[in-house]
Amino acid sequence: MKRILLSIILLAFAVCAYAQKVTTVDKFNYAGPYQVSSPLFDTKDAKGKAFDRKSLMDAAPLKAKQTREVASGAVPEAEGESVGVFSFFINDLNFKKVDVEIKGTKDYKAYLDGKESSLKGLKLDPKQHRIDIKVLSDGEGKDSLFVSLKSDSEVAWTLSQKHNFGMDEVLYGEKMGNASISENGQYIIVNTSDTDHKAKTTRKTQLKEISTGKVLREKGGIFWLNGGNEYAWYETIDGNRKLWKAIPGGADELVAENLPKGNIFLAPNMKFMIIAEEAEGPKEDADVYQILDPDDRQPGWRDRSYFSYYDLETGNLRRLSFGTKEVYPLEITDDSRYMLVEIHNLQVQKRPSRSTDLCVVDLQTWAVDTIIKGDGFLSRAMFSPDGKSLLVLGSPEAFGGIGNATPGQTPNMYDIQMFIFDIASCTPRCITKDFDPSIDGASWNRKDGKIYAGATEGEYKTLYAFDPKSGKSRKLSQIPEVVTSWNLPEKGETMCYVGGGASSPSKLYIKDMKKDKDYLLEDVSADKYQDVIMGECKSWSFTNRLGDEIQGRFYLPPGFDPEKKYPMIVNYYGGCTPTTRSLESRYPQQYYASLGYVVYVIQPSGAVGFGQKFSARHVETWGDYVADDIIEGVKKFCDAHPFVNRDKIGCIGASYGGFMTQYLQTKTDIFACAVSHAGISNIASYWGEGYWGYSYGHVASAESYPWNNPDMYTKHSPLFNADKIHTPLLLLHGSADTNVPHIESIQMFTALKILGREVAFVEVKGENHWILDYPKRIKWSNTIMAWFQKYLKDDPSWWENMYPEKNLY
Repeated sequence: MKRILLSIILLAFAVCAYAQKVTTVDKFNYAGPYQVSSPLFDTKDAKGKAFDRKSLMDAAPLKAKQTREVASGAVPEAEGESVGVFSFFINDLNFKKVDVEIKGTKDYKAYLDGKESSLKGLKLDPKQHRIDIKVLSDGEGKDSLFVSLKSDSEVAWTLSQKHNFGMDEVLYGEKMGNASISENGQYIIVNTSDTDHKAKTTRKTQLKEISTGKVLREKGGIFWLNGGNEYAWYETIDGNRKLWKAIPGGADELVAENLPKGNIFLAPNMKFMIIAEEAEGPKEDADVYQILDPDDRQPGWRDRSYFSYYDLETGNLRRLSFGTKEVYPLEITDDSRYMLVEIHNLQVQKRPSRSTDLCVVDLQTWAVDTIIKGDGFLSRAMFSPDGKSLLVLGSPEAFGGIGNATPGQTPNMYDIQMFIFDIASCTPRCITKDFDPSIDGASWNRKDGKIYAGATEGEYKTLYAFDPKSGKSRKLSQIPEVVTSWNLPEKGETMCYVGGGASSPSKLYIKDMKKDKDYLLEDVSADKYQDVIMGECKSWSFTNRLGDEIQGRFYLPPGFDPEKKYPMIVNYYGGCTPTTRSLESRYPQQYYASLGYVVYVIQPSGAVGFGQKFSARHVETWGDYVADDIIEGVKKFCDAHPFVNRDKIGCIGASYGGFMTQYLQTKTDIFACAVSHAGISNIASYWGEGYWGYSYGHVASAESYPWNNPDMYTKHSPLFNADKIHTPLLLLHGSADTNVPHIESIQMFTALKILGREVAFVEVKGENHWILDYPKRIKWSNTIMAWFQKYLKDDPSWWENMYPEKNLY
């Protein structure tokens, strides 16, 4: 019996020894030695507390400007007492439980990521972690340092600060916002933000001289006055609202004071302002109340906008609109004679549920000319330089469908077109009907008469110039893959724009319009990225069963080895817009790749930016074309890239993409696991409960409703096909989501639990459609990657650490 017991004990020790892998750290970054000394006199303070010799280590800085490499063993010393700081980094692609064992010295303090720690029982997320060990020596040459790392597998460590792209790069540090340039192209106003590791964001607005980079002024809220060379700002002190202006480098000049509240539209002649305000709507009992309209659930829906004319010389305020309709001033002509006004009409019984009137107001006679009546497909309008035409942005169905390039098929309302509307004859014409990119924004330049536009072109954001007469377009040169914002003064010849890409953060660029030359002006993220390693991103497309080119891209892990097999994550949206090539996004593909995954991003049918025929496939299909493209694309991608492990493919999507995650699992078994954030499980319940459910239904479902097309609302809903799902599915949702309410995940979770399928549901308290709170966002992101690590790497340790098993059944 004793022999049996001894054998069991020895076996247990053998198993433990086998499970524990020891990694030796045999060299360090070293700073020091820093000479210190114990007190010469009293060894107790006024409170009777004895001096602690280890407190001498507090004087040594953790991060020194200069270090040298030393081997483990004897500690470098100075004459007398001294402190040396030994550092290294743990860089691992997986969650690890680690014990750091320190031998050879007893007088030391250890730190993890700048905080004092015992370094025992560490639970390390897969990112770079800094280990610092301060060693106190007495100068007798007897101290030594030996460090080992104990874990269930080998731990990756390094002396280099270089590390893979991670969530720290996504969330923290300085980021470029947007910018605007003076008419003469000599000065620029730049907006940036800087977020620290306590999630405090500081925003900064600077006026700079472009040629020298000199900061002339730092002040929030400054803007170019009427797009010219003077800048201005509003300032309220003791209730007195003032408008100031200045030329760069010049003195401040008061323009007006005691200004009314509201949003201000300043006339080009500087003689009057248009003030836009909100009139508060009728209140209800706070506890028991009537809902008047589907949109009445939204805060502020009952409030109504109106505007007034404010004479800067006399101070007279004249209200120009009154009533139950939303009325917005849009623009004033260059001669300050006419104003363009937009009026919204509610029409819940029609598609879409809101229509627009456009009116021209004569600001001298007060005559109102309604030039466009009841068009529900307009999004924006502006005057031409001569004030005789309008540039109107709208869906292909605007103006009776003259921009529709897919006759007989309902177009995608998000595929924005440009129209020229002649005011005198009330005649519109579409200049982008055969232009595949979708228009994001536009400006009609007074200098050369061209229309400049930003566009979604596939998975890129690009810039174009249009001839308003012929409609011919010319693509402008640009440096980044994606232009997120741009500014060209109405009479200017120099443009500024901000953009980034799949492997590049946003930077600020200048474009000489005459020469069509671009150059980098400012990269505020340069320091943050100097030690960041990213994998290669490559474009990859295939021809689908319909003969269409389906674009996409893929990311390789840093240090990629084509001879190895890698797990893969497939990312998509599948809704109206492509998954843009953006580095610091909510679903950062470079971060996924940095953890050892191949990441395939696909742009399936239905997205804008590929032409109207392509985008129209989003309408009344609810996943059909999209699912077929994703499944076909994944299979063809694996055929073309043998380094992908076909048995270890996961997928992730959010919102409509979350719907697609769920829908895909009812169609295929090619995925080893799946992640749905804020996904729609029941099209009918989403249609009725989401703040924008029924209005988005006008885009995705057109004239189909639960009562006239029940098959679409049920057969396309993942909930009604839940029995077909066998893939382990993670459902994530913000508890306060007003876009896709969290009941959508609850329904699917309940169904899969009843069916006995592998499912997890993680709710983020108080968050809406996007997870914005930084601490919650980090745990939300870790949840996603822990799920992938569990199923794609066969390592559940991260998931089990975050969500330990509870035995409640």
